[in-house]
Amino acid sequence: MVPILERIAVALEATNPGAPLVAPDWAAADAFWLRRVGVRVSLEPVRHPHRLRLADLREIDAQKARVVANTEQFLRGLPANNVLLTGARGCGKSSLVKALLTEYAAQGLRLIEIEKGDLVELPRLLERVADAPWRFVLFIDDLSFEPGEAAYKTLKSVLDGSVWAQPENVLIYATSNRRHLMPEYFSENEATRHVGGEVHPAEATEEKISLSERFGLWVSFYPFSQAAYLEIVATWLRHFGASDAQIAAARQEALVWAIERGSRSGRVAWQFARDWAGRHGLGAERTEGHER
Repeated sequence: MVPILERIAVALEATNPGAPLVAPDWAAADAFWLRRVGVRVSLEPVRHPHRLRLADLREIDAQKARVVANTEQFLRGLPANNVLLTGARGCGKSSLVKALLTEYAAQGLRLIEIEKGDLVELPRLLERVADAPWRFVLFIDDLSFEPGEAAYKTLKSVLDGSVWAQPENVLIYATSNRRHLMPEYFSENEATRHVGGEVHPAEATEEKISLSERFGLWVSFYPFSQAAYLEIVATWLRHFGASDAQIAAARQEALVWAIERGSRSGRVAWQFARDWAGRHGLGAERTEGHER
């Protein structure tokens, strides 16, 4: 009987896709995610969020300072910007947003993660959180679009262009490997016109730039130098209990590890440290995830 009732409920809900989201108990957790099951959309608490500290994130001090300042303004009720974090993979973009939650949850910050495919639900989500007594960062990780995606226009409208304003207790923080969030082609540059000495980008290029420009704060991340990469490796090896002598002895292995993966990033440094510590019997009590 129960499965039949569930199917009936789903069918009825399908006829009313615009039904309001049910607000969760905001005090029960500090991280939530927008979950879709069929046509049903709900806000679910994250029972075991990925805990990181701002102090854990090394070699990105300038980026941290800008995002932290913006977030603290927001928490004090002062003007603040939506943030687009772009650049090299594995260099701390997502981890910085997660660390903000660890740092500021006690001050009323709540994090809601939303998948790109669910961005069409943004208007309903914003309506639900607008009157809640918390400050919300909507987190969109690894954001990029292909031409014609409905979610692109929804996000663009929410950021700047809708008839209703973004609630004052909500900011959107997104990460992407693409500055303009969409693929770019040489053919689009060929359509650029020169009029009276001025450059007029093609309409396709203007459309792509128009979304990223709606984020008030751009924060760029760059590949790490060898020295910076080794410093991050050393930080995580110390986290697992390695001595200075062991860290020095692991240096060459860490460099080979990065070469094999074609990247010197915080993520690669963390993965090497986990592998090295596990092989050397270290860190049995310190295995909670801290990937950058």
